[in-house]
Amino acid sequence: MRKLANAELNRLTVDDFKKAPKTPLIVILDNIRSLNNIGSVFRSSDAFLIEKIYLCGITATPPHKDIQKTALGATDSVAWEYKDQTLELVQELQNKGTKVLAIEQAEHATQLHDFTPKAQEKYALVFGNEVKGVDQEVVTACDGVLEIPQFGTKHSLNISVSAGLVIWDFWSKLQGLK
Repeated sequence: MRKLANAELNRLTVDDFKKAPKTPLIVILDNIRSLNNIGSVFRSSDAFLIEKIYLCGITATPPHKDIQKTALGATDSVAWEYKDQTLELVQELQNKGTKVLAIEQAEHATQLHDFTPKAQEKYALVFGNEVKGVDQEVVTACDGVLEIPQFGTKHSLNISVSAGLVIWDFWSKLQGLK
């Protein structure tokens, strides 16, 4: 086997990305501290044609060199917007018919592998702060909670890893519904 050169990957240009049909998925970053995590979420969102990212609370916004370091230009392709209050955003999206799900460890959470998105629904996923997770009032306001099953000794995954896993899971499940 031979590794493919970047020119052989047939990736979209930024303009083509913006015109391409998007995965009906919105990512909400709730008070993310690490600029590298923010950049990583942009990159994963680009990889799976995510519709939009909302950066909330203390979450930094592009342009910033530490976001760019891991985003590698994905802040130019993926639509994003800053909102001060995550809770207000959740309610705004719900009023537009979007199902909002927190990615968290909570009572009555649905395990990610047991969740099947509906093809006709639009979803927003809330990922929380590296230490405190998704704020409780935001969790309470969400339409549901998804939990990534974990079997080792640690209690959590890095937010950029969580986002990559969940975004890919949604994308792959939605592809199966087409």
